[in-house]
Amino acid sequence: MYKHILIPLENSPADRTILCHIRPLARIVGAKLLLVHVADGWVARNFNQLQLAESEEMKEDRAYLEERVRELTAEGFSCDAVLALGEPSDEIIKLARDKNVDLIAMTTHGHRLISDILYGATVDKVRHEVEVPVLLLKVQS
Repeated sequence: MYKHILIPLENSPADRTILCHIRPLARIVGAKLLLVHVADGWVARNFNQLQLAESEEMKEDRAYLEERVRELTAEGFSCDAVLALGEPSDEIIKLARDKNVDLIAMTTHGHRLISDILYGATVDKVRHEVEVPVLLLKVQS
């Protein structure tokens, strides 16, 4: 079934939704987890081209990912993390292909109308461009 699950994290309370849901599935199938956060601020988007120093946002995101990896590893999961830089949808798609994942599990916020156009673009692009199943969970408030 699923052996390698990519989980994009937002570094927000929304991450609890996906992590709580995916833990039992990953435990049942023995899947390895790949946590991904895409830093998309100005420094992150221009980091390599301009050879910039890491921004506070990037440092905080890296620390957040490391903490999630420690928690999941302590619970017995095999878990890696990647702090990607740039456009979230593009980076998630690239990692899904490069890391040979067989499931992407991510949250959606269930926006309506214009908010969906603005904020739903990442989910929409990912689900249309990857060849693996995408599990979408609405964020629980």
